[in-house]
Amino acid sequence: MSNATVVYEERGAVALVTLNRPDALNSFTRQMHRDLGAALDRAEANPLVRALVITGAGRGFCAGADLAEFDFAPGPDLVQRADPGPVIDQAFNPTVRRLQGLRMPTIAAVNGVAAGAGASLAMTCDIAIAATGASFIQAFSKIGLVPDAGGSWFLVERLGLARAMALAMTGDKLPAAQAKEWGLVWDVSDDCVGAALALAERLAVMPTQALVATRALLRDASTRTLNQQLDMERDTQSALGRTHDYIEGVMAFREKRPARFKGA
Repeated sequence: MSNATVVYEERGAVALVTLNRPDALNSFTRQMHRDLGAALDRAEANPLVRALVITGAGRGFCAGADLAEFDFAPGPDLVQRADPGPVIDQAFNPTVRRLQGLRMPTIAAVNGVAAGAGASLAMTCDIAIAATGASFIQAFSKIGLVPDAGGSWFLVERLGLARAMALAMTGDKLPAAQAKEWGLVWDVSDDCVGAALALAERLAVMPTQALVATRALLRDASTRTLNQQLDMERDTQSALGRTHDYIEGVMAFREKRPARFKGA
């Protein structure tokens, strides 16, 4: 692979984004956040790309933040220099928000360990497929911190409070099979990248705007009352009712033929 911290390629209507610091288990540097943002820009700029897969090079998916980027040298202002707040605010949080707002569905192919913010990255994607030997670790408590990059939110949403609390406090490893059983990932596969690409290809020929609108409705459902959600469903349906894919989908159904969605 190249020396870039993130490798981008297009396979038809699917973009494959590979975190590429295998010697550091693909832990995030500020440059890697910038490179990931550039890869997402490329995917969004190509209207033919309608689904995206994120995976990691080597034996790990992502080990979270690269602690070598923090300045722990003895001396004045150590506390200020080692403060994790700025990198969270300037890099991790924008990455999470960007992925959650992407105009296409996203799939994480978790090929190995996903630790700390790496586990959060996997949960940020719409769907996650894990390799058989993959694992998820909430490593924060081991260094005196709390789950970040959305981890404290995603864990409770995916697993419920009891399981989220125990995982976050103990930092115990969650194997892939148990992660599937608990609902953290959609599936487990010996070839998680191949499985993720196959699913992405399936999603890429579906009505893209409807898939992304579904993401938004489901993600924010717990913040609304039922009456508010009913109104949001109505408004979203009305907006989608003006798209090509809605008209095409209904016409194809009535004419008993396969629909030809354009993602528009």
